[in-house]
Amino acid sequence: MSAGFSLFSTDPIYAAPSNYDSMSGTSTLTTRLALESGLIGRIRESNLASLEVDLSNIEPGTTVTVKWRGKPVFIKHRTEADIKLANTIDVKSLRDPEEDSVRVRKPEWLIVVGVCTHLGCIPLPNAGDFGGWFCPCHGSHYDVSGRIRKGPAPFNLGYHNTPSWKIISL
Repeated sequence: MSAGFSLFSTDPIYAAPSNYDSMSGTSTLTTRLALESGLIGRIRESNLASLEVDLSNIEPGTTVTVKWRGKPVFIKHRTEADIKLANTIDVKSLRDPEEDSVRVRKPEWLIVVGVCTHLGCIPLPNAGDFGGWFCPCHGSHYDVSGRIRKGPAPFNLGYHNTPSWKIISL
């Protein structure tokens, strides 16, 4: 089987607050607000809620975008330099402090929801002041770990960190 990962409707995606109405269904969207308040919302999803992506053709330093559950998902094959840079940041200085190791299962692969946490625009990959993403709508800059570094976005890009049994031969 080729290297890849799978996103399933039961996988948690940690994301910024969203405008979903439905509070029932088979998948969980846990917002930062819900994590802090102890609330967990459930949303209804279509039968197209799973996706498999072959990672074998994604070169180091490259970001690909796939559509999953109506949203872009950025898959970044990080280089050693990216990983080193992500781990040299003083986490206490970040608006939304998170260690890089919390945001990834394997250091070379970052998988984030490609929606700016400010007003929902789609950031541009490999752009901005910190080598990650830049949101052209209002100027938010994210680093190579998807963490907000500059601009109006209140939270980091939502990350996908599946249980190890759902990662296929990374």
